[in-house]
Amino acid sequence: MSKHENVDVRVPVEDNNPAIRRIESLCIRCGQCKEVCKKEISVGHHYDLLKTKDTAICIHCGQCVNVCPTNALVERHDWMDVSDMIKSGKKKIVAITSPSVRVALGEEFGMVAGSYVEKQMVAALRALGVDYVFDTTFAADLTIMEEASELIDRIQHKKPLPQFTSCCPAWVKFVETYYPHLLPNISTSKSPISMFAPTIKTWFAQKEGIAAQDLYVVAITPCTAKKFEITREEFHDAADYHQEKPYQDCDKVVTTKELANWLRAENKDLTTVGESDYDTLMPRGSGAGVIFGNTGGVMEAAIRSAYYFITKQQPDENLLKLEAVRGLDGVREASVTIDNLSLRVAIVHGTDNARKFLAHMEETKQHYDFVEVMTCPGGCIGGGGQPKHIGEDMQEIRKKRIASLYDKDAAMTLRNSHDNPHIKAVYEEFYGTPLSERAEKLLHTSYQTRNDLGEDATKYAMDFQKMTETPKESSTSSDIKYRCTICGYIYEGDITKESDEYKCPICTVPKEMFEVINEPKDEPEESSTSSDVKYRCTICGYIYEGDITKESDEYKCPICTVPKEMFEKIA
Repeated sequence: MSKHENVDVRVPVEDNNPAIRRIESLCIRCGQCKEVCKKEISVGHHYDLLKTKDTAICIHCGQCVNVCPTNALVERHDWMDVSDMIKSGKKKIVAITSPSVRVALGEEFGMVAGSYVEKQMVAALRALGVDYVFDTTFAADLTIMEEASELIDRIQHKKPLPQFTSCCPAWVKFVETYYPHLLPNISTSKSPISMFAPTIKTWFAQKEGIAAQDLYVVAITPCTAKKFEITREEFHDAADYHQEKPYQDCDKVVTTKELANWLRAENKDLTTVGESDYDTLMPRGSGAGVIFGNTGGVMEAAIRSAYYFITKQQPDENLLKLEAVRGLDGVREASVTIDNLSLRVAIVHGTDNARKFLAHMEETKQHYDFVEVMTCPGGCIGGGGQPKHIGEDMQEIRKKRIASLYDKDAAMTLRNSHDNPHIKAVYEEFYGTPLSERAEKLLHTSYQTRNDLGEDATKYAMDFQKMTETPKESSTSSDIKYRCTICGYIYEGDITKESDEYKCPICTVPKEMFEVINEPKDEPEESSTSSDVKYRCTICGYIYEGDITKESDEYKCPICTVPKEMFEKIA
């Protein structure tokens, strides 16, 4: 008998999944997670638990989290560990922020979708106690320098083509699991955060005179799969460089939603924290790095620099706004001519679309030189760690986020990765040239086959809180319950009588993050006119005053639009 329940209507999730988790008490078996995993991600129905020894297969994209209406599926909360490290003062905290975060974080604080909140985000991180804040678009430029150079090298030396992008860790794991024969085609260039982290713990550490192990690198990303990526056993290149015992290059990943929760837990509001700039040593990237967050953005950025590397001329306006690779069609194709070289390229988002594209490529034998694949709809801007809007048109929200990044790129004077003076400096002072021996060791990687469609859980180098811990109950207050405001866990009894060391057994926040829920005693049903009857929306927290059960079946929460069944009675 399988340990996974209700797999006919929901995706199975392992307890030790490094990216997402399920809160059983909140699951309503609605089937939304299974639907998205099947139709958009193409994982859930492509393996058999009987053949995987009852091990759930997951590429950690978090799209199931994005569609879950009750928050029964959520990303792993790592921000508490970062907060604890800040308070301990043991290490210098370095935050690196992905472009997609700055066009979505504002949504958590009442701003319209696509609001560009870069300076507020940086100020918020400083207010939380972070020592250094760097822009991951800098590392996106670093990725382009390596990936564009790798593409040219593959073409010139007749190495495996097409070259597939490697920035999306969910896509990489998808290939490792279902298409391992294509691993030689995956770019060996790491993703931006996995290039940035070892660069910080080597070049930056040396310039600042800080021991690498005294730095704690935290990636602020839209992506839940990054939580898996940083645990890959091959990502300890900074330790290898320093000839030290292996340790992770990137220490923690905090998603956009987590950052918002962290700010709220510290009573900080993005709209009032002020503004701040990135630190100066690696202050920002180019416009090419900014558009990494969009589907097609990596392709467009790489073509800009590949054009320069081949022709020694700057890309013209048509390449600075490469319309052929933009848009939200699941698969887009284009031909790009650089000098006498004609490149056949394709852009795919959604791994179900990728599965279809790969079948088409195999069937037709169509040649491609370069293919970008992103797992999430719209690219990173639609990542599993981004704010979700149940009941709203997510396609329109994604369009606004995408437009915001393109607008930022268009407004910048620095548009190309190869023109970034800070990138030039890191090569001159440390890496030498793209694809150099040092660059290969710190900025490139290899992959592993997972085509047994099973995973060894011990590979996840993470220490997770046990989900089976039983909370203590107050013997005198059995009718009192408290809910964790972060993950929704219910504590039965009087939590105020717990010790100050008590933490939520699911997400580990302290007891101060719980709110009381006074369950009604065995009393006659109260009239809807009673002023002390209230209901709370379990999704957004909206308070309905009165007896919501007497509303029509069409009633929806005015904030998040869930039906009245998603409300709970509170005193």
